[in-house]
Amino acid sequence: MTNMTLSIPEELHKEIKAHSEIKWSDVARQAFEKKVKELHWIDTLLEKSTLTEEDAERIGHQIKHEMNKRFRR
Repeated sequence: MTNMTLSIPEELHKEIKAHSEIKWSDVARQAFEKKVKELHWIDTLLEKSTLTEEDAERIGHQIKHEMNKRFRR
């Protein structure tokens, strides 16, 4: 198994140290695995998509515009 080093804020480090009973490397590994599964799902979804990046941006702007109108009422 490969080792990894990462930086975390000091405050988070203090909280982690306060709970030494937890295997934090397992927590991190599970979070990485979950994110990788999400990325694989997104990649699979995008493989079949015919939308361009420009299409996605245009749709995103339209959604934001409509939401803005709705919440200003």
